[in-house]
Amino acid sequence: MARKPIPVVVLAGFLGSGKTTVLNNLLRASRGTRIGAIVNDFGAIEIDAMTVAGQLGDSTVSLGNGCLCCAVDVGELDVFLDKLTRPAVGLDVIVIEASGLAEPQELVRMLLASENKRIVYGGLVQVVDSAEFGRTRARHPEIDRHLGIADLIVLNKADRIGEVAGQRLREKIAPLAEGAAVMSATYGRIDPELLFECRPRTERAGQLSFEDLRGDDHDGHLHAAYETVSFSSAEALHPRRLLDFLDSRPEGLYRIKGFVDFGAPDPRNRYAVHAVGRFLRFYPEPWPDGAQRASQLVLIGSGIDAEALIKELDAARVTRPQDAPDEHSMWGVLRFVQAEGDER
Repeated sequence: MARKPIPVVVLAGFLGSGKTTVLNNLLRASRGTRIGAIVNDFGAIEIDAMTVAGQLGDSTVSLGNGCLCCAVDVGELDVFLDKLTRPAVGLDVIVIEASGLAEPQELVRMLLASENKRIVYGGLVQVVDSAEFGRTRARHPEIDRHLGIADLIVLNKADRIGEVAGQRLREKIAPLAEGAAVMSATYGRIDPELLFECRPRTERAGQLSFEDLRGDDHDGHLHAAYETVSFSSAEALHPRRLLDFLDSRPEGLYRIKGFVDFGAPDPRNRYAVHAVGRFLRFYPEPWPDGAQRASQLVLIGSGIDAEALIKELDAARVTRPQDAPDEHSMWGVLRFVQAEGDER
């Protein structure tokens, strides 16, 4: 039976920014979601890996005494991924916690070059120490490059600088972020729903609700840093017009997930869509028996205009016969489909 690909999220940030704290909070808030981790300590004593292993046990792969980006190649990373993606392990998501001196673009490159067909790139999360950003950037100007390729930027330790300074920091980072979503956090607390699917504590339809998220109530507002927009259409979506929307997705729109009905160009399949930051992929799969033909998408971001997003997606609906897509309209979509024979 086909399996959904396992998203692999890269968690990066300079020394002391709070990456391990972010990861440990994600583990505590996972609500039964099965998380694996590759933890890369820069040093012979693997403190971070020991901290995480206490919660994950055998679902942790540790790499110490060097940066993952230069200590291993793609083939060696695939060895770690092969271990964690075995069906018997049963993971839902994998987080790679990079060392504080890693080059995140190299980790992303290795993931995109991976030959493991069970994974999908889940995005680059760059953690920033809000209180130390100015000094860190002065010493290490390469930080600007790291922010420029991130899909989500977490301004951690926001409580140490206050709201006014926090707003100034966001304004300073925004032009460096090149459209990535930027959110503030305290004690590394971010909503796991941003990064991966959470398993509800009770059976329910749809996404994990904000009421469920408030149940953890670290500060009463775990969800406040981002917004969720839901879109449904009983009409098929035009492939080209949907791709136009996806190619020009607005600043701050971090994640898109759901299913798309393209109608006549491929009546046999619905297309699962997975977009995180700049990464996009479609997964065609046969329509389940008895399933209603419809498109359903969830969009997650920070500072997004929900009304404008819905309006743009509405424009992709095929509502008149003269709007029907031609035989070549699916070519753009197929560029983002895994090659035939790849495992899910």
